[in-house]
Amino acid sequence: MDKRTTNTLAIEDFRKDSNVAFAILYQKYFVYTKKFVLNNNGNLEDAEDIFQDALIILYEKLYADNFKAYTCLANYLSGISKNLWLKKLRNKEFLTEIPDNYYITHQEEINTAIENERDYWDKLNDYMNAISSHCKNLIQDIFMNNKNIEEIQSKYKYSSKHNAQNQKHKCVEQIRKIKDKDNF
Repeated sequence: MDKRTTNTLAIEDFRKDSNVAFAILYQKYFVYTKKFVLNNNGNLEDAEDIFQDALIILYEKLYADNFKAYTCLANYLSGISKNLWLKKLRNKEFLTEIPDNYYITHQEEINTAIENERDYWDKLNDYMNAISSHCKNLIQDIFMNNKNIEEIQSKYKYSSKHNAQNQKHKCVEQIRKIKDKDNF
């Protein structure tokens, strides 16, 4: 199922007040929030809470605006999740539930986070399209499909983990060089 199809089905299910959308989004996109929260002083329960809060905010946004998904819902959800988690870390206040008026109170902040996330993903997509197809596939496998170095070594038939690591580094360098040119 491609991102556009996932977006369309999830949005339609949300608007029908169906729980199917929650299940689809949780299954496909929770991993991004989980990884972010675990890498930033959180645990699995924190990640689950944050993702559920993000789903509620997305749900509210679908009804508050004429919502159009210009990018995949993963970008929206990860932007909202990151914003919620960083806010909790900043406040050092671990709330057990999100207040009913959270989206209304923080609408501008959430929209800014979503826009920043969209800009980030758009730029990353541009960088990915500018590198070699081999590197594009390798980067997607490592960073988006969460394949470990052993899986990369096997898939791309590298003779050792060291060679796989070197190739990963070369591909990341391709992106870094393009990014550096973009910043000038």
